[in-house]
Amino acid sequence: MLVDINNLHISFRSRTGVFEAVRGISMNIGAEKFGIVGESGSGKSVTARAIMKLLPNNAVIEADRLAFDGIDILAADEKTMRGIRGKRAGFILQDPKYSLNPVKTIGVQIAEAWYTHKGGTRREAMQAAITLLDQVKIRDPKAVAALYPHEVSGGMGQRAMIAMMMAPDPELLIADEPTSALDATVQAEILRLMEDLVSSRGMGLILISHDLPLVSHFCDRVAIMYAGKVMEEIRAAELNRARHPYTRGLLECIPSLLQPKEQLAVLNRDPAWMNP
Repeated sequence: MLVDINNLHISFRSRTGVFEAVRGISMNIGAEKFGIVGESGSGKSVTARAIMKLLPNNAVIEADRLAFDGIDILAADEKTMRGIRGKRAGFILQDPKYSLNPVKTIGVQIAEAWYTHKGGTRREAMQAAITLLDQVKIRDPKAVAALYPHEVSGGMGQRAMIAMMMAPDPELLIADEPTSALDATVQAEILRLMEDLVSSRGMGLILISHDLPLVSHFCDRVAIMYAGKVMEEIRAAELNRARHPYTRGLLECIPSLLQPKEQLAVLNRDPAWMNP
């Protein structure tokens, strides 16, 4: 088991009080493609950042268990976490424009990730960066390695981010809405790329998204979150047979060309969903 979460609570302190963002969720994730779906503000990204211990100082994290491969994240010091972040668990952020360093070339940034975790010479690291760019299906990887982030497209920047996270051969990859800023064609290419890499390397993947059809086709299991809680966990292939009214409501709000509706359904929220 790569990730073991039991009764996780995350809250944020502010001048006006305490806001509880995650309210008692539990998940067990192994070497599989696991999707976390929900509306903005449901707690998806906060949960992922808690696994990596990347939340701000005003965050309060409490759990019966929060572990990565048996390591207690809550008790882990910064040295232990540096051995996990990047090296054993990679984190692909949503928009490469804000995730890549604008004053360093793409090749240098990937080489730094490789060199930091694997050592060797700078020349070996740069060659490894070019090889990784080739593995993520970038044409002319040597030329792209010499470019700066503003000189590449969104899809190419996202591939570079994936290459950077793959450099240390992680056991777990967390992808926080990695395709939301891309068009449908590039989105499909990025997902196929991630699927191939995860399958060939035997990794675990946590895919955070608000796109139910996407995760139903791509993931093995899906957790549906609402207001900091997991409403339902189900096999992705059986998502259309989900029983919880929140999941059913989300599915009914999706437009379809095959089964067009005169008017899309409106999600009716039950206050009982907020209860423990």
